[in-house]
Amino acid sequence: MGVLTKDEILKEIRQGTIEIEPFYADQVGPGSVDLHLGSEFRVFKKLRNACVVEDSISVENLTERLEAEESFTLMPGETVLGITLERIKLPANICGWLEGRSRFARMGLVIHMTAGFVQPGINNRQVLEIGNLAPFPLVLKPGVRICQIILERTEGRAFYQGRFMSQDRL
Repeated sequence: MGVLTKDEILKEIRQGTIEIEPFYADQVGPGSVDLHLGSEFRVFKKLRNACVVEDSISVENLTERLEAEESFTLMPGETVLGITLERIKLPANICGWLEGRSRFARMGLVIHMTAGFVQPGINNRQVLEIGNLAPFPLVLKPGVRICQIILERTEGRAFYQGRFMSQDRL
């Protein structure tokens, strides 16, 4: 197990074992691939009743979906769901981790709260749990390189078969 460096990432993409669509070579850094923010968001409804955290919970019932072609303003303390522009397909022996970019983290932007692991064998767009920890609003613009994925080889092979295995939209 080890983190893939730029040369290894590009080799895997050339061989077709990792697919990123759309993909541009300048997205690849020394040990990660930058991902762009898509234009879809899910905004949490202001509920008066408590939400019970259990397996049957549905984020679709707690949120409203919207398209933001130009921008979306995230207020201090607010959390929304976003999605990457890129669809990522990983083989059974590579997994990943979503991480923020330091330039935005220093402004108080969080791109995932707790679910940053990308399963081996996925073929989907990645949902981002975006939060604003800053004391001022942050304007999110679709198309911005909002986060990065760090890829690593697994010990053994596995395919994610869960509910979000082919997720293409929020």
